[in-house]
Amino acid sequence: MKFGIIRAGKSRLSTVVVAALAILPANAPAQAPGAAMPNLDARTRAAIVDSVTAALAEVYVFPDVAAQMDEQVRKQLRSGAYDGAKTHPDFAEQLTRDLQAISHDKHLRVRAMHPSEFGETGRAVPDAERLRHDREAMARDNYGFRKVEILPGNIGYLRLDGFMDASQAGATAVAALGFLAHCDAIVIDLRHNGGGSPSMVQFITSYFFDEPKHLNSFYIRRTDETEQFWTSAYVEGRRLTDVDLWVLTSARTFSAAEEFCYNLKNMERATLVGETTGGGAHPVEMRGFPSLGIAMSLPFGRAINPITKTNWEGTGVTPHLAVPAAQALDVAQTKALEKLRGRATDPGRIAELDWLVSDAEARRNPVVVDGSRLARYAGQYEDRTIQARGAELFYRRGDRPEMRMVPMSETLFRFDETDRMRLEVVCDADGRPTKLVGHYADGRTDESPRSAGR
Repeated sequence: MKFGIIRAGKSRLSTVVVAALAILPANAPAQAPGAAMPNLDARTRAAIVDSVTAALAEVYVFPDVAAQMDEQVRKQLRSGAYDGAKTHPDFAEQLTRDLQAISHDKHLRVRAMHPSEFGETGRAVPDAERLRHDREAMARDNYGFRKVEILPGNIGYLRLDGFMDASQAGATAVAALGFLAHCDAIVIDLRHNGGGSPSMVQFITSYFFDEPKHLNSFYIRRTDETEQFWTSAYVEGRRLTDVDLWVLTSARTFSAAEEFCYNLKNMERATLVGETTGGGAHPVEMRGFPSLGIAMSLPFGRAINPITKTNWEGTGVTPHLAVPAAQALDVAQTKALEKLRGRATDPGRIAELDWLVSDAEARRNPVVVDGSRLARYAGQYEDRTIQARGAELFYRRGDRPEMRMVPMSETLFRFDETDRMRLEVVCDADGRPTKLVGHYADGRTDESPRSAGR
């Protein structure tokens, strides 16, 4: 869900909420009982083009590009290219495609929208009931905070799928960051994050600095003014200024989520791991045309980073470590452990991190062992049992839960269920298993000889 929201606090930039568009499926109007969409005839198509191009001329961040888009869609209209569009969603899709072909602006969209979705003022904003419903839905979604946990090695993990406005989601953010307050490193997963409010970008980023930092600015074409966003002087709870910070990205990471990445990258505060992000840097407002059954998300400004003096529009944010998104967490976790290992001085902590690094590397580089060899390991080893099922082995000790054995080598196995123990199969010169050796993260070992005849 994308919430192209701008909040400037006490600045002159007004709060612009386009959540109504975000919660509607692209180009799919909501249907109210007994209501009908306006007829989409040639006259209506022309009126839609007039309205859309007028809005672009008035507000769009780049006036010269707005003029080029105007010329293109009017040319299409005159040529009959839109005559085949029989429904509002089809026409909105064609207009969006033609506008983006000129602007390359992924925030700029035209969408079909039922007249009942517009407020009394004619603006495409949710009414009180819809707004209440949306807020309840965001609360049920935990405001985009999908997961928070402590990974092995005292690495915090936060999966955040949306930057909701801090006025609503702030308490949830405080709780999540408070849970991670004593971690040595933190991974923030934005691989599924389509954007949201700069206020939450500002809110979370403030925890990672101990002095004021200029994060970003937005130039607003209509007023010819620039508004600045800085880290907050106060945060609730403990600041996280000393932790290593890692941010996971994908091609789906977009808008405000990209700002979070771009800001931290240019301030050299985080290491980005994953894929180049989507490339949308423009704040947007909602512009609606109720009598025409059309609304549009209209970019009205551009981001200006105080360091680069530009933004990520059209290019995305390039990660420090480029890997497929599916591998980003494993890579970040391994690199975080290695960095912690390089700084560790306590022998116990060094041994723990060595163990965890080898475990993380094994997860990243899986080992395949021939099934016939694995089958030879099946059997009873005192109170330990190994069973072969297909090309996999399963381990149980006594009445404890069964665990799948994951090869680290031909004779050494780890378990997804625990990172504190590994199992070694010891074989004789002929390759026959003779005993099992349990290896533990604290350095202990124990042995179980293979039972006779088993």
